[in-house]
Amino acid sequence: MARLNYLELPVQDLPKARSFYADAFAWTFTDFGPSYSATMTGDTDIGLQGDPAETTAALLPVIQVDDLDAALARVEAAGGTITLPIFSFPGGRRFHFRDPAGHELAAMQPAA
Repeated sequence: MARLNYLELPVQDLPKARSFYADAFAWTFTDFGPSYSATMTGDTDIGLQGDPAETTAALLPVIQVDDLDAALARVEAAGGTITLPIFSFPGGRRFHFRDPAGHELAAMQPAA
């Protein structure tokens, strides 16, 4: 199974962005350090990345997969380019890649 389960937004002012989405949509955020907040609904969640060293140039769609290593192999075999190798984060592991059209996405496998 693979499904879009997360969208990471690069933000310059994390408190302001968090406040906007909380006020506009009544979303509740969990903070993961001083530069990252995310909704934790279990559906398609939103992450706010406020660390300039970690932000992507555009929105980062994240695809949940059952087997991250197999997904990485399939992405490479299909012509994708790995832009950030597999790494761990609170909640699982993921990697970033560019599709042949140049769009950056990520694939993630939740922690067991």
